[in-house]
Amino acid sequence: MTNKLSLALAAALFALPTFAFAQDTAPAAEETMAAEEAPAEEKAAEESESNLSFNASLVSDYVFRGITQTDFDPALQAGVDYSFGDSGFYIGGWGSNVDYGSTSGHDFEVDLYLGYNVDLSDDWNLDLNVTRYNYLGGNDGFDIDYSEFIGVVTYSEMLSFTVGYAPDYSNTGINQLYLAVGGTWEVGNGFNLTAGLGHTDFEGGGNYNDWTLGVNRDFGAVNIGLNYYDTNIDGKVSDQIVLGFSIGG
Repeated sequence: MTNKLSLALAAALFALPTFAFAQDTAPAAEETMAAEEAPAEEKAAEESESNLSFNASLVSDYVFRGITQTDFDPALQAGVDYSFGDSGFYIGGWGSNVDYGSTSGHDFEVDLYLGYNVDLSDDWNLDLNVTRYNYLGGNDGFDIDYSEFIGVVTYSEMLSFTVGYAPDYSNTGINQLYLAVGGTWEVGNGFNLTAGLGHTDFEGGGNYNDWTLGVNRDFGAVNIGLNYYDTNIDGKVSDQIVLGFSIGG
């Protein structure tokens, strides 16, 4: 989980001629230097700006891997990422309100992550990260924070394959493995079609599948999406349509 925040201002350098015989030639030299330096300064500023990005969204329900995280209520979400130049390394954070019922009592989720992103070729991209899921406002005895190691391989910015492994899912001592494939395709008139299929495997049982199908389009700076989610879990925890509004920069 693109519009950039400005982090730097370009500086101009000026020099005064020292000797009388240099006054005729110095201004021309300064103009040449300014013409050569300005593009470099602008490029440096653009590269600095591109290091920081943000996103914010309002959704009619927060759904994670097919399951509602807000008891079918709306969620306000926001995140920020910082990349370390061309190294491929990045850090970030993302948050949302949640509702797991009065027993758990958690009100907010804050995810912190560290990752590495690299292009393997013109078509293939690899993203590796470790994400720490933090849940705030929980009742005593309900510590469900956990970490997950995630790898995503993307082909032509269109098709992605995801593997996630949590060695201590929700602080229960149970291992969890998540496998998913998803894609996005332009279908004309600015609309994009998205689809995904996932499988969650818990140590000891309780495995399930999830799937999603959606469409979205940019309207100026705002992306509006409509997505259908469902799982093969018995009970009313999924099977719904979610409307979302998001911006990024």
